[in-house]
Amino acid sequence: MHQKYVQPLRIAIQWGFLIFCLFIGFRFYQFVGYFSSGATTFPFPRPAGVEAFLPISGLLGVKDWLVNGAINQIHPAAVVIFITAITVSLLLKRAFCSWICPVGAVSELLWKTGFRATKRNFRPPTWLDLPLRGLKYLLLTFFLASILWKMPAAAVADFITSDYHKVADVRLLDFFLGMSGLPLTVISILVLLSIPLKNAFCRYLCPYGALLGLTSMLSPLKVTRSKAACVSCGVCSQFCPSYLPVMAKERIHSPECIGCWRCISNCRAAGALEMKLTGGRIAIAGALFAVLVVGIFWGGSIIGKATGHWHNSISAAEYARLLKR
Repeated sequence: MHQKYVQPLRIAIQWGFLIFCLFIGFRFYQFVGYFSSGATTFPFPRPAGVEAFLPISGLLGVKDWLVNGAINQIHPAAVVIFITAITVSLLLKRAFCSWICPVGAVSELLWKTGFRATKRNFRPPTWLDLPLRGLKYLLLTFFLASILWKMPAAAVADFITSDYHKVADVRLLDFFLGMSGLPLTVISILVLLSIPLKNAFCRYLCPYGALLGLTSMLSPLKVTRSKAACVSCGVCSQFCPSYLPVMAKERIHSPECIGCWRCISNCRAAGALEMKLTGGRIAIAGALFAVLVVGIFWGGSIIGKATGHWHNSISAAEYARLLKR
């Protein structure tokens, strides 16, 4: 069964999350604006979902949770979202990157724009592409070693409750609103590189994607090719944004597979490519995959709210003191 509908569905979900993230960002801007104005504007509530942009806080919170047995109340949603993203990868490959992540959505838009303009995307030679891909794993190793291994549990707890960390989300907002100099130059270069290169930041520099990729290798669902049905046309490999040799493999185990279904959706031979569970007998339809991606990710926030691990414990008076400083 051909599943060409999966790409329009994935893109709709991807952009739905992007628009929702922009809305959260705007509401957080209004929340901060209330305190910046000296409480003269309307007091908008703080959207806890903004903590999705604090993966380092999530990693710190996970270590603190494992050591102390409780999720901190400074940025609890960061912990919940971090764990939820890993859960999605454990079950559904790196679907977070291609179905949910707003950076992935913008990156995909850029390289598709580049393709429409020049009818091609540039692919670095293997001798350059391979070491560049290793950069994100080096960054991941740095963060994991610094936080999970080198940073004492007491130091993690102290940092989580520090004034600096309490307003990590506000600092991130200030960074983007007042970006200039070197940060603006670096981001501009990454945007420009993302036009000729497919998923440049995600492929080479994103440590979050590296972590999710390694986790996704344990996923029971993987793109699986049927030798009997395959006509060896090479379209699947051509459409893979990660440049994986799909046509030459029976099952895609690579951490670079982002679970986007582009290879399956564009396959010309019915039944040649499917997303199958371990064992290769049970195939998952694209619609069910989409429901699982959205359901698991959204379910994480629902569980977080139900268990009291979503909204932080920082009072309005505390925010007023912190932002005044």
